[in-house]
Amino acid sequence: MLRVVACIDGSGATPAVCDYAAWASQHMETPMMLLHVLDEDRYPAEPDLAGHIGLGTREHLLEELAELDRKRSKLALEHGHHMLDQAEKRVIEAGVTDVIKRQRHGGLTESLVALEDQTRLLVVGLHGESSSKGHVRVGGQVETIIRSVHRPIMLVPDEFSAPRSAMLAFDGSATAFKGVELLAGSPVFSGMPLHLVMIGADTNDRWEQLKQAERMLSGLGVDVHLAIRAGDVEQTLHAYQEENDIDILVMGAYGHSRIRQFLVGSTTTNMLNTALKPLVILR
Repeated sequence: MLRVVACIDGSGATPAVCDYAAWASQHMETPMMLLHVLDEDRYPAEPDLAGHIGLGTREHLLEELAELDRKRSKLALEHGHHMLDQAEKRVIEAGVTDVIKRQRHGGLTESLVALEDQTRLLVVGLHGESSSKGHVRVGGQVETIIRSVHRPIMLVPDEFSAPRSAMLAFDGSATAFKGVELLAGSPVFSGMPLHLVMIGADTNDRWEQLKQAERMLSGLGVDVHLAIRAGDVEQTLHAYQEENDIDILVMGAYGHSRIRQFLVGSTTTNMLNTALKPLVILR
């Protein structure tokens, strides 16, 4: 069964992750999964004592350290269960009727890849557990997740606001048209004004591509706005979003166009760091 998977970690973004996931779950009529992953490096299920030989009388120190690791892992496990219970209570109060909880040991990205066949949409906080109020930055694993998980990913800020409009960064590529197909087939955007925005030269060919995409969205019965803008991808998309008060930016990941290239490297980090509203990445 496919589910909206909400990845919680105890960071400041966790309540918003729950709220956005609950919103998506209800609009998509898809059950939810609340997921918490315990980092195996920080909280090993069982300490590895192999290779520690020749300690002699100091061997008991190693055993004591191992016992401390076991206690830390047990406490982290209990804390994770508590977070999941609180998150479950929150999404049920928001109206979700079908939700399951999962806790896994291991790497976050590896765990998410393993759950791909159960995932319809992944919801992750833009700011990870290591972010602080004085230095808010994108979670260190977000870019790795984007590159590794082949499911739509909703990256959300720390505060929830029910989305009322969306825009798709469109470049006329096959990936972009697949994104249009996803929008056309998703009830989450039903009744929501949509903007299709191209970055680059204003040409007849590009307008024809936009109009073709507009026809694909006709079944949604919503207002569709078309636009072509020149300029830097990151700044121009943000400016258009702010100018039109758009709540969700939807983008395809990777390829050769200017829009998809910017999702690789330092510009990715800049875009994510400056995002104040949800960003949906389509793979």
